This record gives sequence, structure tokens and C-alpha cells, in this order.
Amino acid sequence: KSVVSLSSTEILCDGESFLNFSSNDYLGLSQHPLLKERAIEYIQRYGVGSGASRLLSGNNGIYESIEKRLAELKDAQAALIFSSGYQLNATVLPALAGIAGHFLCDRFVHNSLLTGALASKASFHRFQHNNCLDLEQRLAKLTGRETGGWIVSESVFGMNGDLANLDQLERLSMHSGFPLFIDEAHATGVFGETGMGLVKAGRDERVIMGTFGKGCGSFGAYLACTEKLKSYLVNFCSGFIYTTALPPPVLGTIAAALEIIPGMYRERQYLHQLAENTRIRLKELGFDVGNSASQIIPIIVGTDANAVSLSEWLYGNQIFAPAIRPPTVPEGTARLRLSLSSSHREADIDKLINTLKQWQHQE
Repeated sequence: KSVVSLSSTEILCDGESFLNFSSNDYLGLSQHPLLKERAIEYIQRYGVGSGASRLLSGNNGIYESIEKRLAELKDAQAALIFSSGYQLNATVLPALAGIAGHFLCDRFVHNSLLTGALASKASFHRFQHNNCLDLEQRLAKLTGRETGGWIVSESVFGMNGDLANLDQLERLSMHSGFPLFIDEAHATGVFGETGMGLVKAGRDERVIMGTFGKGCGSFGAYLACTEKLKSYLVNFCSGFIYTTALPPPVLGTIAAALEIIPGMYRERQYLHQLAENTRIRLKELGFDVGNSASQIIPIIVGTDANAVSLSEWLYGNQIFAPAIRPPTVPEGTARLRLSLSSSHREADIDKLINTLKQWQHQE
């Protein structure tokens, strides 16, 4: 389907207007006046494209100031910007394999992390989702070997909306000597005191990634890490070396987003409360929302047919919420994945709930 965004919560699809519950624009920043102004300003100052990779002539000076700000926000020694989150995960992990022999990944991490781990020369292990006992047992078999490794997880899981047990992951990391690699794509902008996620890098070897294409309303991704690792990746990470740098207007919008996100306390508080109220209302209707504790709320209906039926019913009532089916999610857990934004209003949730009731009655 051809889709045009009319606002952070409304799209034009096949010529009709729809209430949108599929966007990751969690704070509505893709439509924010400051981001639009900064994009125009940077086009006028620098043009529309970077023209080269960062190791050639594409390393616009704004990169340095943005990376410095990111390092401050994540309490890291350094930060490194990549052109996309998928590219970062799929190429940083193979680069890390040169200094570590094992990846232990939560079973539900994003496909890009699995792609990166499988493409590496490291040994690849998957532990049961959010099961730190299973992880601990797997670590016990590896700890003490000559080659180290990484514990890989998301902080907010993109299909379930649940949160990682970060305290336990940190404990196991310290005990085993395997640093954490945490994907904060869905936490960036939404969680944390400054809105920059649930995990800070600190001064140890842990690595945190986040994206600018969701809560930040723009495009691209970053890695928060040590200065030593940043230098290593600049020289050995293919996803950094062999790609054209981000366009200047995108850098402008990233810089603008980082200016305003730390102060968006009310928007974050509103979003979390809206999500909690929505979960309560969905549960009252008998829907399975899993262990969602974020702005991402799955409506797990089991079969592919049920997911498609529900999605089509909503679509017929001007609500856009595509079905998510295997292999994106495990067999028997087909669902709709609701992504809430601070731009959604209570009236939007009312419309969703009432339409779901109608689907239940016609079933």
C-alpha cells in the first residue's frame, strides 16, 4: 500500500485517511517544527547529500558535535553515528567477533542482531527470552575459556513491548566478564531521565546502540562505547567504512531532536500513562497483550487468519494496524503490534477499543 503521513498519528492510504497505530514515531518528532526548520537550514548551508563516506569527504563537522552530545547523554567515553540501525547491528557484531569468540543473544532480539551474529566468525548461542537462568547456565559453560564474548539483548523488545531484566543481565555480565551489547532502538526518546534509554554505557566495555528513526523522528543510528572501540570500528567495521554518510538535513534533524528530547518529560509521562490505560482496556476485553510494559502493545490472537481478520476489520474502519505473522514472531503468536505515540489522544484509543469490540461481536 502507498502511504503518506499527514501527521504523527494519521496517514493517507489508497486515498483515504487512517488513524495510524503502526508508526514508531513515539514522540511525534517527525512533524516537529524545529526538526523541519533545521532540515531546511542544513540543506541551504550544506546541500542535500554528503557525497562520500565518512572516511573520505563525507564527515561533516556536525558529526563531531552530535557524537559528543550522544556520549554525554549515554555517559559513554565516545559515540559513533551509523547510517541505519540495521546496518549498525549487522556489521558491528561481525567486527566485534575479531575481539570476542561468542555471542549470547536473547531469542527475541531484532533480525539485524541475528544477521550480524550469524555473519560473524564467533560462536552463536541463543538463550530463552528474558530467561536469565538459562543465560547463566549457558555462560557457565563458556566462562573461563580463552575467548570472551558478548551478551546481546534489547532493552525494550520491538515485537512484545516487554523490558529486559537489565539488573540481572548486568550481574551476569560482571560475573562472566562478557560485556553487554544492548539495543535501545525502542527505548531511545521514550525511557530514561533524559529520554535517551534505560542503559548508560559507563566506563566499562559495554556497548549501547540506539536509533534516530523512531523516538527521535529522523533517521540513522548510533553506538555508545569506549574510545578504544570507536577507533577500532572506524578502521574495521564495514558498515561504517563502505557507506555514504548521512545527508546534511538528516544530521540537522538529529541535532535538533537531541536538543529537545531531554526536556520532553510531560510527553514521556503522558505516553507511558496512555499505554498503561490502553493495556488495561484491552485486557478487560479479553485480549492477550503479553508482558508489554512500554508504548508497544501486542494484541496476540494466535493464528495468522485471526491476525489478518482483525487487521482487515480495523482497516475497514479507518484504523491502520497491520498483522504481524511468522517468521517475524513465533508460530501461534500472530498479532497486531500497536505502537502508541504521545501524539495519540484518548479519543483515538476510544475509537480503537470500540472497533475491537465490534470485531469481537461479529466474530
